[in-house]
Amino acid sequence: MAVLDSVLADLAAEGDELDQLVAGIEPGRWQSDTPAEGWTIAHQIGHLASSDRFAVLAATDPAAFESQRAAVAGDFDGATDSAAADAVVLPPGDLLTDWRESRAAVLAALAAVPDGQKVPWLVAPVSAATLASTRLMELVGHGQDVRDALGVTWTPTDRIAQLARLGVRTRDFAYLARGLQPPAREFRVELTAPSGEQWAFGPPDAAQRVTGPAADFCLLVTRRRHRADLRLRAEGADAHAWLDFAQAYAGPPSPGRQPGQFPLVRDEG
Repeated sequence: MAVLDSVLADLAAEGDELDQLVAGIEPGRWQSDTPAEGWTIAHQIGHLASSDRFAVLAATDPAAFESQRAAVAGDFDGATDSAAADAVVLPPGDLLTDWRESRAAVLAALAAVPDGQKVPWLVAPVSAATLASTRLMELVGHGQDVRDALGVTWTPTDRIAQLARLGVRTRDFAYLARGLQPPAREFRVELTAPSGEQWAFGPPDAAQRVTGPAADFCLLVTRRRHRADLRLRAEGADAHAWLDFAQAYAGPPSPGRQPGQFPLVRDEG
């Protein structure tokens, strides 16, 4: 299976899983607060829908995407908050329908991108597979917020493989977003997949290393857990520092979660 086909299949399955969760809750629970300050479950799903539409625009109408991106460049967070707030006024059933339609649209749009063609995105043009990986990242991150609001434990699968890869590839972005100079040499990142498979990125002989469960790494780079509440280990001063601010998504630096905000995970990997 081609990389794009594989990522799109994972994206569809991850979306369906979160859909099943929110489709079964009482209408009033959509207004439950999530760990993201000021955001309810409805905000989270509304954001997923609006960002899906943004990705569809990038894949189908690059000129319109560039125009819209330029319009929000000065206040990325404000534009994100506004789009999520617009969704909150919708009845839960309508919001769920809207999100389902946007998910289907982004899968179709990315599948139609010709091989080798780049798609404009927030920082730089990317492949359709990479853009699909960013959508998977959004599902995992915002899905965790929803699960935290509902008191539901996330059961990760190997669908997070491309998110783990994205977390490694965006190392330098996390440095630059904070006005820091990235290290000249790559890190070695060795992760244990939910299935027990070993995933490795970077030179085997790298002096700077990060090891641990892949699910923990994904929660770290989506800023949904503080490193103190995860089982990641760093070797080397640079790798140790990176775990404090690793961030796989575009946008301003995020404070993430506080240490001790969520129980330490000890039962996986």
